[in-house]
Amino acid sequence: MKKYIVELTSEERSRLEELSDSSNGSAQRRRRANILLAADQGPLGPAMKDADIAKAYRYRVKSVERIRKSLVEDGLETCLRHGNTGTARKKTFDGEAEAHLIALGCSQPPDGRTRWTLRLLADRVVELGIVESCTSTTIYNTLKKTNSSLT
Repeated sequence: MKKYIVELTSEERSRLEELSDSSNGSAQRRRRANILLAADQGPLGPAMKDADIAKAYRYRVKSVERIRKSLVEDGLETCLRHGNTGTARKKTFDGEAEAHLIALGCSQPPDGRTRWTLRLLADRVVELGIVESCTSTTIYNTLKKTNSSLT
């Protein structure tokens, strides 16, 4: 027994048909549109089984179920959108903090050291309050982008 039943309105159906027929847009979006059209239990829909849809469009049955669930719970636009949105991280070093890092790397190293290490730089920028937290890998990647010879 299906928990999430797809019953498309005539507007949704025409939008999905238009989307699946168009050549512009992502292939993933067209495939999702085709899956929703095939899963339509309404009077105009073919009401295909999930296993048949998965086989026809080379998806997994679980993915077809997830797409149906997304349509019912979140709506058509959210369902058609790619799932990985809004996960980009904020950069640790902005331009000003990066300038402080480079200046620090060009300065005299701490007592007892002949040069700055990545770990020392990471600890010092946190100690000075330039950034909240930082790793030596972040320092390496930041300095690598510049043409400095610190790394």
